[in-house]
Amino acid sequence: MTRELIALGVSHKTAPLALRERLALPEGRATAVLAELCGQDSVQEAVAISTCNRSEIYLVASDAVAAESAALTVLAREAGIRPTELTDWLYSFREGDAVRHLFGVAAGLDSMIVGEAEIQGQVKRAYELALVEGATGPITNRLFREALGAGKRVRTETAVGRSRPSVSSVAVELAADMLGDLSTRRVLVIGAGENGELTAKALHEKGVHTVFVANRHYDRAIGLAQRFAGTAVRFDDLPSELAEADIVVSCTASPHQIVDREELELVSAERGGRPLVLIDIAVPRDVDPRVRDLPGITLYDMDDLQRAVAQRRSVREAEAARARTLVDQQVAGFDRWLASLDVVPTIAALRERGLAVVDAVLAENDSRWDALSDADRERLRVMSTAIVNRLLHEPTLRLKSAAGEDCSYEYVQAIRELFGLEIQGSGARRNNVPAALLPELPEAPMQDGERSADVTRLDSRRRRHG
Repeated sequence: MTRELIALGVSHKTAPLALRERLALPEGRATAVLAELCGQDSVQEAVAISTCNRSEIYLVASDAVAAESAALTVLAREAGIRPTELTDWLYSFREGDAVRHLFGVAAGLDSMIVGEAEIQGQVKRAYELALVEGATGPITNRLFREALGAGKRVRTETAVGRSRPSVSSVAVELAADMLGDLSTRRVLVIGAGENGELTAKALHEKGVHTVFVANRHYDRAIGLAQRFAGTAVRFDDLPSELAEADIVVSCTASPHQIVDREELELVSAERGGRPLVLIDIAVPRDVDPRVRDLPGITLYDMDDLQRAVAQRRSVREAEAARARTLVDQQVAGFDRWLASLDVVPTIAALRERGLAVVDAVLAENDSRWDALSDADRERLRVMSTAIVNRLLHEPTLRLKSAAGEDCSYEYVQAIRELFGLEIQGSGARRNNVPAALLPELPEAPMQDGERSADVTRLDSRRRRHG
């Protein structure tokens, strides 16, 4: 059985916000998607990443075409469109390209804001969810651990994320560009999650008094208010707070809109034409996009922020180039490990064949050695096994050192043919192979708090994302 690594999804680079929000996979939906995919015969392992700017699925597949088709079907269903429609927006990567893509994502190099602060945690949580759900395996475990390690290295060794840029900080900058000094403005933050906290921090640094509104977690709104000298109000008070605010930043994880047009139309009339700036950084969107035509209302969503970010992008591009060099180094290490999985089953089968010969020869001659004691018989077995191990030592070393090289395939095929080896599960799962035969590559560093642990192939679109 072969295995192939696949990544497919959409991002801010390939799909509009209206589609991205339909493909958002909050925890409940992600769990169901993982379970469905892992129930497919073609899928061995799966991880789903969903952020405000991307929804991606990573698969280890025994049949790449069937697995990709299954994932496409699932994503199309989640978006409520036909698979043929989704392919216009979808990107797909295989093997090394999939590895490089994920490492770049974890390092913040594929983000709307290069070096953004949130993506590392989002990738980690996506991996941990898949781990808890039993959807990961030896390849995705290693893949995501090393991706997180690459992201940490980029942030430690380069300045690409030194200022800890985020969608929230850009949203605050956009508000300041529009309204000038924010310290005299009344700002309402809807949502008390990670984006709410990052927004609060950016506002606090500009001397803003912030009002926090939270629906399900009012206690978290109180905690943010205490940390950033703000005020917390309950969700039921949202209409009156909208009437008083100058700026609203909405960043909840709600699957439904929080602010609809009808409600804001009443609020707008109450405000008497006083301008209100709404910044919606949630995906799916919190604010009904139809509010744009209301008098005095200005709405910015993630697509608007993307255009604003494009004007600032050149500042960090030089440092990002250095970061990509580091990522390439990390990718090369993982690629060597992945390639080594193809030689390990052959090494294991070769060793098993040698030991089987020892057992057969000893059994054939057992009746000739009536005078041997049990201790002598054991010494004979140990010596015979040692001879086999020494004979196979050099071929084993050469196979392991050739892993990932051009000659690797020829070596493997020659040994299988010469020794008549039948390999079950080539590219096999590593936990079925003796530890001594595994390639001696360093494990990826564990992150703080990490747990141990449609039939189209889209070839024409495979690299459009990058």
